Parts: sequence; structure tokens; C-alpha cells
Amino acid sequence: MLIQTQRLTLVEQVAAQIQGKIETNEWQIGMRIPPEPELMEQLQVSRNTLREAIRALTYAGLLKTRQGDGTYVCSSSVLGAVIEKVIQHTDRLESLEVRYALEREAAALAAFRRSEEDLEAIRSCLEQCRQAASEQDVRAYAHWDVEFHKMVIAAAHNQLMSNLYNHISEAMHTTILEAAESEHAEVYLESHERLYQALVHQDRQQAEDAVRSYIDKARASSSEKNLTIN
Repeated sequence: MLIQTQRLTLVEQVAAQIQGKIETNEWQIGMRIPPEPELMEQLQVSRNTLREAIRALTYAGLLKTRQGDGTYVCSSSVLGAVIEKVIQHTDRLESLEVRYALEREAAALAAFRRSEEDLEAIRSCLEQCRQAASEQDVRAYAHWDVEFHKMVIAAAHNQLMSNLYNHISEAMHTTILEAAESEHAEVYLESHERLYQALVHQDRQQAEDAVRSYIDKARASSSEKNLTIN
């Protein structure tokens, strides 16, 4: 038996349009969305309707309102927002285990599937990491470190894996930022270089070993911090 479809309310329609701009990357993470009057004119809706739609997307984790400053995009999708909330309440070592599982498999696949364009993108990110480290620019290092791992994942040419990892990397940015602030940055750079060279030579085992190397370092760092806190 077919069930009669339900029409979307005006609030749901507005929320869907805004969500679409976020998911298509027209409105990127960190961007402040247009002010209320501009959105009301574009969407041809009342202030109350717009505010209800924004409130719904804020609750879903896509938007965040800063008092007196505006509303900002804080996640690229509902799935990303959910994953971020889960990771925030997950033990750091467990998060590293998930990273290891994804990044090891991606590295193994990338060793066979990577293209010359993939290698160029990965190398560019690695060079940016080195430059940021030499300039002691922690935030720039964290940004390019995340991009490096995204490019390795992309080189595996598995779209589902890329989509999932992109959401996870958003949530793990703080963890990577902490690693960038540590005194072991050179160790991470060395293992990243090993990973890149393994992909160049299409050496699956070396690629997996390189991932294990930097994840083990991150695990050791996490254990040291836990001991310090306790």
C-alpha cells in the first residue's frame, strides 16, 4: 500500500535551501551567512519563518549563531555534525584507532590507484606542511596536515571513504592541531614523507608502515598527556 506523501512546510523548504548551499560548498565551513534582511529578500519569507529554519539547522549542527556577530556555518552536512558530536565524547585513543583503520586502508589502495595528479596534490600539501613548521605557524600546519591526509584518501579513489573521512577530519581538527603544537612535529613530517614516497613507488607495505608510524606516535603522545593529567 502506498502512503500519501507529505508536503514540506515553508520552514522546511527554507531550511532545505540553506542546507543545500552548505552541502554544495557554496557556503563553506567558517563562513558567515548573509544577514537576515538579505536572506528574507532572497527567499521571500518572513523573519519568523527564516529564524525557525535557522534554529532547526543550528540544532542539527550545521549552523552556529554568535551573539552580536551573526550566524556561521560549522559543518558541511548533518552527518558531519553528528560525527563531530560523537567524536567530541569519544576517547582520543579510540578516535586514533578509527583514523588508523581508515588511513591504513586508504594508503594501501592509493599505492595501486594513485595518479600523477594525486601525487602532485599530496606533495604540494607536504611542502606546505614543511613551510608552516619552519615558520612555526601552528594553524597553517594543522590545516595542511588535514589536507595532506584528505589527498591521500582521495588517491584511493573510493568516494564513500572520502566522504566519510572528510567528515571525520572536520571533527578531528583539534586533535591534529594539538599534534602540530607538540615537539614531535618533525617525526610526523618524516613519516608523511615516507608515506608519499611509498605511494610514488606503489609500495603498499611501506605505505601501511608509514601510517602505523605516525598513528603510533600520536597514541604515545596521547598516553603521555593522560599520565600528566592523572
